[in-house]
Amino acid sequence: MTLSLTVSDEVRALAPGFTHVAVEARGLVNGPSTEGSARLLDDAARRLAVRLEGSAPHEDPHMAAWRSVYTAFGSKPSRTRNSAEALARRALSDAGLPRINVLVDLYNAISVAHLIPVGGEDLGRVRGGMRLVRAAGDEEFVTVAGGEEAVEHPDAGEVVWCDEAGVTCRRWNWRQGPRTRLAEESTSAVFLLESLPPMPVAAVEAAGAELAGLLEKFSPGARITVRAPEPASR
Repeated sequence: MTLSLTVSDEVRALAPGFTHVAVEARGLVNGPSTEGSARLLDDAARRLAVRLEGSAPHEDPHMAAWRSVYTAFGSKPSRTRNSAEALARRALSDAGLPRINVLVDLYNAISVAHLIPVGGEDLGRVRGGMRLVRAAGDEEFVTVAGGEEAVEHPDAGEVVWCDEAGVTCRRWNWRQGPRTRLAEESTSAVFLLESLPPMPVAAVEAAGAELAGLLEKFSPGARITVRAPEPASR
């Protein structure tokens, strides 16, 4: 069954030209990071360095567009960076990219190599469809603070991804909640690749195709569907 993904009119008005590509996959094999997934992360960092040619991630036109959108919904982009910029900064640091698990490593590698925010959600943990909306402010975002489960609420007007059970990701793609996070036992997932002008739609499509290819390589036999960009979905 295909996951329902909708983007509200309010978000479309805030970010004209926003595009997302969804890659749905079932029958996946996940587990701890491997030498293969680690090599992909190292290669992604090298690709990023070539792409940036010595400039900082936030100077890239696509990252600059995300910073503008974050400012538009009341977030400070230098403090709460979009996921791609945050990963890119780590990739270029002495610490390098973290090794999480195979599936997370794969989509993080794509995010860094293409400088596109990419998220992964466990389909088995998503409740109903997923919606990208501007929050009212009373929605629940279940996270972990100090080792204990805690409930936060997004700011009114903040852009969030949510399902029927609550917010799954705050500030568009800044912080994912643990409820739908891909764990080592995850076998089905949806990966969301998100872009804004001036990035060409063809560029995010190419990133989605590369991710699908990696999923097929690391999970032979998985059932993978790449959904076409939906710049006008409601």
